Amino acid sequence: MQVKIGDITVGPGQPFLIIAGPCVIESWEITYNTAQFLQDLSRQLGFSLVFKSSFDKANRTSIHSFRGPGLKEGLKLLAEVKSKLGVALLSDVHDESQCQPASAVLDVLQIPAFLCRQTDLVVAAANTGKAVNIKKGQFVSPQEMSNSVRKVNECGNENVLLTERGTTFGYNNLVVDFRSLPIMKSFGAPVIFDATHSVQLPGGGGTVSSGQRQYVPTLAKAAVVAGADGIFMEVHPNPDEAKSDGPNQVPVNYVKELISQCLQLHALNCTLAPIALPAVGQCSSSVMVHV
Repeated sequence: MQVKIGDITVGPGQPFLIIAGPCVIESWEITYNTAQFLQDLSRQLGFSLVFKSSFDKANRTSIHSFRGPGLKEGLKLLAEVKSKLGVALLSDVHDESQCQPASAVLDVLQIPAFLCRQTDLVVAAANTGKAVNIKKGQFVSPQEMSNSVRKVNECGNENVLLTERGTTFGYNNLVVDFRSLPIMKSFGAPVIFDATHSVQLPGGGGTVSSGQRQYVPTLAKAAVVAGADGIFMEVHPNPDEAKSDGPNQVPVNYVKELISQCLQLHALNCTLAPIALPAVGQCSSSVMVHV
């Protein structure tokens, strides 16, 4: 199934989607300059771009963690970025009251992983008519995400994406099960892989989350081969000084090569015929091979 995000179409047979930007809005300069860099790169390399930056990061480890400028000021800044650059926009919504004002600016409303089961929030986002990106909770099986898709669809909104972002693996760690991509694609929604949150070590820094950004390229490329319709990655001019999720974000000077390799793998993947092995108990006969 294909999904519309403004003028962008996502899904089989469409250009590869990159959702990227700083984790949270820190300043006009960082936000605008990163968006402009990504827009120039999308034109150069030929991928679809949705620019992401959060106006509020409600899911923080500590009460003292930086959250961003908030709904009103954050949407105002994002609207200015959109006006100047024309990029499609995505940001998180955390409660029903944010959905309508956010939909006036955003092209995609994102449901954070921790909130993927919050029916009222998912329904409020769906009822705006905008595309909805639902992140699979770290505590949820891929099979269960069919219910999230159904919640959006039953509101009359067919434009829903699912994003894999890792699964809880003991304390302060995540692991990626790449079987989740074909499982979730079977629900009829394009599937995105979040390459930066998947290397997060939640709460691993005590009062902050830590991460292992060195594994982002490995997981991103593996996801492309596994059939992802797009890659989500948070990028920053200087991640070590970022105010949120710095250990996971990709430095902008590494972004071009990483996306280039993902696009090459996607192009190759599109030329290969799918191999559909029979499930257990469905093999009708065996063929003896003589060497």
